[in-house]
Amino acid sequence: MSSFLSVLKRDLRLALRQKSDLATAVLFFILTASLFPFGLGPEPNLLARIAPGIIWVTALLAVLLSVERIFLADYEDGALEQLILSPAPLELVVLAKIVAHWLTTGLPLILAAPLLAVFFNMDFEGLGVMLLAMLLGTPSLSLIGGTAAALTLGARRGGILIPLLVLPLYIPTLIFGVGAIDAALFDLPYKAHLFLLAAIMTVSLLVAPLAGAAALKQAVE
Repeated sequence: MSSFLSVLKRDLRLALRQKSDLATAVLFFILTASLFPFGLGPEPNLLARIAPGIIWVTALLAVLLSVERIFLADYEDGALEQLILSPAPLELVVLAKIVAHWLTTGLPLILAAPLLAVFFNMDFEGLGVMLLAMLLGTPSLSLIGGTAAALTLGARRGGILIPLLVLPLYIPTLIFGVGAIDAALFDLPYKAHLFLLAAIMTVSLLVAPLAGAAALKQAVE
């Protein structure tokens, strides 16, 4: 755990020094979602109906903007080789870096989501379920994206390959995240969707560190 916390603190410090990178994903999330009311018109019922899909899709794309940098800087300056050679389990190192990514990208998106919910005329119950669904779903986006970032590390045009790899894997999270909010808005049972989001997060949590560690070893060889 000491190795995990050391890598996590290091990545958080580095991220906080680059505040412009931190703001990019959140600004993209807010500005992109805000364009839809201008294009569709200020109809409150329509905006409330499409809000879950818009918020989830823009959050997904915002996460995609930043997953490439999870390992890229360490790979370019040689720090990644030192991490691999260190006695710390590489799986814990991978998990720490992905957690740091979620704390600096996924968590700010969750904090910004209520602003968009108000903008789209979403009711209070839908807002609560949306925050819970994003809390369960956004870690999966970081875990899956981090695995893809490790797999494409060192590849030419890796930034183009990452969306091709992760978008199909993001679809279940997108479906169940939107489904949970829609069910809450129409007074239907939504717990099953949340359980499925939790299951996806659990599987991703088990697989991503192992797959990411194997990919990083391959990348530095």
